[in-house]
Amino acid sequence: MAKSTSLYCRLVEGKELPAKDVSGSSDPYCVVKVDNEVVARTATVWRSLNPFWGEEFTLRLPSGFHSLTIYVLDEDTIGHDDVIGKVSLSRQQISAQLRGEQGHGKYGGHRAHHRAGGAHPVPPFLGIDSWLSLVPVHPDQEVQGEIHLEVKMPEQGHPRMLRCHLIAARDLAPRDPSGTSDPFVRVSCCGHTQETTVIKKTRFPHWDEVLQFELAEDEPGDSMLSVEVWDWDIVGKNDFLGQVKVPLDASGPMEGWFQLLPFPSSSEEPGGQLGSLRLTVRLLEDRVLPQHCYQPLIQLLAEPLRSPGQPAASTALAVLEEVTSGDSRQDVATKLVKVFLAQGLAVPFLDYVITRELTRTTDPNTLFRSNSLASKSVEQFLKAVGLPYLHAVLKPVVNRIFEEKKYVELDPCKMELSRGRRISFKGSLSEAQVRESSLELLQGYLGDMVDAIVGSVDKCPLLMRVAFKQLRRRVEERFPSPQHEEVQYIAISGFLFLRFFAPAVLTPKLFGLREQHAEPRTGRTLLLLAKALQSIGNLGLQPGKEPWMAPLNTVLLPSITRVRAFLDSLIEVDSTQATAGERMVSVAPFSPSATIKEGFLHAREAEEPSLLPRFAFKKRYFWLSAQALSYSKSPECQEHSCIPVGHIRAVERVDEGTFPQPHVMQVVAQDGTGQLRTTYIQCKNAPELWQWLWALRQASSANGAMLPTCHPGTFRAARWTCCLQPTRAAPGCSRTHSAVALDEWTDPMDPAAAAQSLYGHLQRAGTRLWEVVAEPEGSVAVQSPELKLGGGAVAERLRAVLRDLDAAHEAFARGDGVPNPPTAT
Repeated sequence: MAKSTSLYCRLVEGKELPAKDVSGSSDPYCVVKVDNEVVARTATVWRSLNPFWGEEFTLRLPSGFHSLTIYVLDEDTIGHDDVIGKVSLSRQQISAQLRGEQGHGKYGGHRAHHRAGGAHPVPPFLGIDSWLSLVPVHPDQEVQGEIHLEVKMPEQGHPRMLRCHLIAARDLAPRDPSGTSDPFVRVSCCGHTQETTVIKKTRFPHWDEVLQFELAEDEPGDSMLSVEVWDWDIVGKNDFLGQVKVPLDASGPMEGWFQLLPFPSSSEEPGGQLGSLRLTVRLLEDRVLPQHCYQPLIQLLAEPLRSPGQPAASTALAVLEEVTSGDSRQDVATKLVKVFLAQGLAVPFLDYVITRELTRTTDPNTLFRSNSLASKSVEQFLKAVGLPYLHAVLKPVVNRIFEEKKYVELDPCKMELSRGRRISFKGSLSEAQVRESSLELLQGYLGDMVDAIVGSVDKCPLLMRVAFKQLRRRVEERFPSPQHEEVQYIAISGFLFLRFFAPAVLTPKLFGLREQHAEPRTGRTLLLLAKALQSIGNLGLQPGKEPWMAPLNTVLLPSITRVRAFLDSLIEVDSTQATAGERMVSVAPFSPSATIKEGFLHAREAEEPSLLPRFAFKKRYFWLSAQALSYSKSPECQEHSCIPVGHIRAVERVDEGTFPQPHVMQVVAQDGTGQLRTTYIQCKNAPELWQWLWALRQASSANGAMLPTCHPGTFRAARWTCCLQPTRAAPGCSRTHSAVALDEWTDPMDPAAAAQSLYGHLQRAGTRLWEVVAEPEGSVAVQSPELKLGGGAVAERLRAVLRDLDAAHEAFARGDGVPNPPTAT
């Protein structure tokens, strides 16, 4: 069983940030750190003091993490980026607030979250959702790393001598422009102070020095040994790197790695002067059982999909839908879509939740307009299956808009006529001229987008077409009247245009179409195009609120006719294709051979000679699947090198400055002889580096022999550049971060983790769960005949499955090992 700690972080927006550029604005972005390890970076929002990022990350973390810190920086083209401020949250602060619906009932009775006998408590969602003020970043507070020391204090003897053995330190903060430090240790005790030697140009010093202090006979028991690490500077004052306080009343010797801490803050930081950051942080700690333990739960949830004739309100899947709160609906939809995609049941699942949604809908004008489980499930399904299709359709036009950077505006209240000088050298243009120029550009962009969409029937994944065909059939059955014919089209276009194409055009960064957010001028063009796509998706039945958008009707109205024909062609899928699509296409995104990530990078082997270091990195095309990391000279090249994912032992960043090239990571793998081989890979920018880093860590997360430490430098000139050790075989000087991974849709499927999440949602529902089971829709009778299914009432079957899972968790808590697979109910 694996201990699972998940941290969900959504960086929404900032407000009232200070101006860092001479233009009176800033170009802000965020960097997310967990225990001083950079785990994510947002895109830059150009020229804004009130930026909107809207980016979210789900991180898998080691269970012992301490803190989350979010830095807001201003990107500069020349020189170093400016630090605006930060928000720091300790693990205790995140855990101080409970989020999500928590109940107390279990299996018809009441229960406490912590029961006697080692029972597995159901973990609540812990987290924060609010505006938080940015605080200044002080160098003395920005400490990181650990120090390895041993302290011995004799109980008897005269004089009593305290012995402090300073062994080493690791992952210290870089204080010098070279990206390193010159660390030494200052130890204070009983009014005396001693220092170690200075180790030059390293963040991983090895001192192996012993400092001794004579203790007075009347030395109070609450005295402290102060261990401070400093960076030595030849000019100016030394820089603080962190400290450790060791109580002298500790019994016996103390030895180990100790986390370096900052100086205590002398005063409360002023809030609000640097602006605020709106963010959502949720923490979930759980234990994931072996996959076979969850099979009865998955089978019970899948029962109405395999046997569609059952009453919709009397199934475990219906119960899960009813007890899912608004806050957790998207997470439940994501897990269900992933589970049923892997089992080839995605279309039956969508058909099930859509049918239930339709039975509750009386007004066709409100169909799928809410954030119901059906709407969220279709959204997540499109994101899982349709992203390559989305890129193929929209990316060429979106790239052209970013490259051309044309000024476009139709709203008279927002027109800046002085912008006309960038359009014409004949002076400022009139409002009519700006409108005419903007209209021409928008019509061109929109026309190209519509052309790409309506011509993409053959590019659309078969599974999406099958799902849309079933959706249209269900809507037609629910609203068969001729006056509701348009609803059959809007049901599909609402998902495809309003929830997929239009959001991707509005925020291409969030859909992987671009690596950066749009600058304000390009962002305005994308906003107007997204509005136009929404009008097309509504098939013109809901006219826009802005009258100044009316000139686009000359493009919108003909486009609506073409889109209707496109939707008709999209669902022309016969039953043979439907079966093939469900069984083959659905599994493809998560199959072992499916490509998780690919693209051109630069690589070099650690053992290669470096006579010409600028040519040491060679351009190669990389493919990553759940089975292997492969690379060759080009995508078409038949000869390629291969690193089996099962042989990977570490995936880590390389310290900046190790190579002339920036953005380098290393993949340490074991070859056929058992020897460790290191491949260095250079990415073109920091976001690409992090994307490959997380993808590789996630793909290798099941490997059982990952290295606890590695070298963040390289072996050059007979020593390691990071810790200066003279032997290539020296043990790693920095801890590895294999337990830190970023969850994405393209990650290899983890059915056990998804099933554990669904089990947790059912448990957290508490008494609400059994109220729903006892009172099905439209019924007040506890023993309704609708509950009688092929093996007993759904309540009893759910109780049995959840009891088995509870028993499995309790067995692990007692150390009894892996339980036998529960009996299917």
